Amino acid sequence: MTDKNKTSADKSQSTDMDAHKVETSFALDAQQQAAKDWFEALRTRICCEFEAIEAEAGSDARFDYQGWNREGEGLSPGAGGGGIRGVMKGKVFEKVGVNVSTVGGQFAPEFAATINGAGDDPSFFATGISLVAHMANPHVPAVHMNTRFLVTTKRWFGGGADLNPPIPYEEDTAAFHARLRAACQPYGPEVYDRYKAWADEYFYIPHRKTHRGVGGIFYDHLESADPVHFDRNFAFTRDVGEAFLDIFPKLVRGRMNQPWTEEEKHAQRVWRGRYAEFNLVYDRGTLFGLKTGGNIDAILMSLPPETVWE
Repeated sequence: MTDKNKTSADKSQSTDMDAHKVETSFALDAQQQAAKDWFEALRTRICCEFEAIEAEAGSDARFDYQGWNREGEGLSPGAGGGGIRGVMKGKVFEKVGVNVSTVGGQFAPEFAATINGAGDDPSFFATGISLVAHMANPHVPAVHMNTRFLVTTKRWFGGGADLNPPIPYEEDTAAFHARLRAACQPYGPEVYDRYKAWADEYFYIPHRKTHRGVGGIFYDHLESADPVHFDRNFAFTRDVGEAFLDIFPKLVRGRMNQPWTEEEKHAQRVWRGRYAEFNLVYDRGTLFGLKTGGNIDAILMSLPPETVWE
């Protein structure tokens, strides 16, 4: 990569980002280590890019990082690991959280029965990145992105990204989906359509009878037991992360200076209530974190900073 082709994230100098790595008390195999390293590297690049956007807006906002671990009393034998919660509150990003975690142990029996490959053996390993951005300007879309690698008696990747604009713009929705389609294309002509449909089904609020946003892609249980499948599914997961890092900052920069009214800001706050309802009632990641001894502040970083119910 030549210097002129590097993104702002590649060029940005982070003070101590490399220090924000999750430490584990248990050994990782080559696949687990590779996935963990990628998620942490992607976190670093995303945070640098978001800080660069804040700087462009004349803000000195930076991410605040808090480490957490799940070692201690009350956990299953061999349990350990933890994560790094990163949160920034700035001029453009009213609240954005970018978390990484790497944990292991045993699921509780009733929860193990709901997890792929854990019904007979509750032992698990999980590593991933999770991101939610709530924007100050209601014309800038909120966004969610998560990718993960899990190991039980099976191994698989899952994740996706979806756009959640309080005030939708067709051109932004089209650009977001076009970039995700391009990321999916090398893996088969049907992949994007299948994962888009999965996102439409998953990111739906039944009690409101509405979707929480304009969709994206969602995938899960990409089985990766053998090296060939691992390499392919890991490559796809990396491409999803690269697609997000490419398209979302462009959407932010395109609208972050657009004027808004108080009525539009109020509409954003009302819309955020729907987002909060989904995450607290239906989101699998929220439930997984709570059921595996995760850090409460990190799990709930997805909640909006200011919300209205009417």
